[in-house]
Amino acid sequence: MLENTELQNILVLDIETVPQYPSFGEVPELFQELWDQKTMKLRSADQSAAEYYQRAGIWAEFGKIVCISVGIFTKHEGRLQLRVKSFAGHDECTLLGDFIALLDKQPASLTLCAHNGKEFDFPYLCRRTLINQLCIPSQLLIHGKKPWEVNHLDTMDLWKFGDYKNFTSLNLLAAIFNIPTPKDDIDGSDVHRVYWEEKNLERIITYCQKDVVTTAQLLLRFKGMGLLGEEQITIV
Repeated sequence: MLENTELQNILVLDIETVPQYPSFGEVPELFQELWDQKTMKLRSADQSAAEYYQRAGIWAEFGKIVCISVGIFTKHEGRLQLRVKSFAGHDECTLLGDFIALLDKQPASLTLCAHNGKEFDFPYLCRRTLINQLCIPSQLLIHGKKPWEVNHLDTMDLWKFGDYKNFTSLNLLAAIFNIPTPKDDIDGSDVHRVYWEEKNLERIITYCQKDVVTTAQLLLRFKGMGLLGEEQITIV
């Protein structure tokens, strides 16, 4: 599987997102109404729009990106390495600009890889880039391209093998492929609280970086390769 995929032409990424405001009460009135309309059919009968707001980070129209972590495969003395870097902060426009600057230095043929990237990370990045009035980098543009011209890899999509079953988590795939993952990770559902209440962006960055490493390890498993040791992974 992926025999013809060159690892050194792949950038593995993960994003962490939060609601744009700490609480529903701080959301502008117009967007409170739009949020109510957007989530009306998603909420349980006894759940208000305010109670559901902690999930607003899932939608690019109501959330924002606070961290983008990327991993690039390199070779040193013939041995595979993974270098991981993060773009994070409270100013989304700045972190997106820094991420785009990195992509602009890479070839247009660079392959982007993420777990559930086609459904979440890639479109979310494009939408927030436009909202921040920035130019979408060529590696994320898919409009007008044929499917085989889009250089996107999605480890969840690869695992489907054409099946249409529901979401398969990264943690589940890591477990079945014996990929070690730290036990102290926060859960994705905790990111809202950790960002807005704990104000602990560093903890979110660490969580995001760990997901990038796990996704990269999963990609190696898909290629029938051995896992990277800790000494082969560098946090830049």
